[in-house]
Amino acid sequence: MGFNNYYSDSSEPHHQKTHKIFLFCNYILLGASSSCIFLTLSLRLIPSLYGFLFILLHILTIGGAVFGCATVSAQSADTKGYRAHMVCSVLIAIFQGSVFVLIFTKTGDFLGKLNSYVREEDGVMILRLAGGLCALIFCLEWINLTLAFFLKYYAYIEGSNGNIAMKNRGKVQDEEDVKNWPWPFQV
Repeated sequence: MGFNNYYSDSSEPHHQKTHKIFLFCNYILLGASSSCIFLTLSLRLIPSLYGFLFILLHILTIGGAVFGCATVSAQSADTKGYRAHMVCSVLIAIFQGSVFVLIFTKTGDFLGKLNSYVREEDGVMILRLAGGLCALIFCLEWINLTLAFFLKYYAYIEGSNGNIAMKNRGKVQDEEDVKNWPWPFQV
């Protein structure tokens, strides 16, 4: 993958740069989601129902990030996988945003539902760290949705074979035919 000399290579097409940014965002999503899982487990090793659902949300986030990497990296024109990734990303982003708001508005109540073993002050701090990661995941999911859209757009423009599909559609004639026209019409 290589992030060396990222901005210095101007000959690299935009879709390859977009693909690298997409993969980098997904790697950050994987790290943030796994960190949220470990923060939740640090509150209580065997989680309550709410803790289990919170961990399940982050497992789904990890699965969505891995599925997104596999779907966008595939060279096939599979639109079902792309649609499933988009729907999954939207739902995950909505749930992550709602959990983020819940953590920062009702921290004490949410901590009580988790049945934490740690002191309340430490539990609030750990829960706020997890809430900050949920906010990061929320933002990264929407960035990934935008990048996935652009990658699908670039794939449509280039065609499935890698040759330019849309570039030649607007051309009416060859340039050699224009050379035979009278001077005022030669542009």
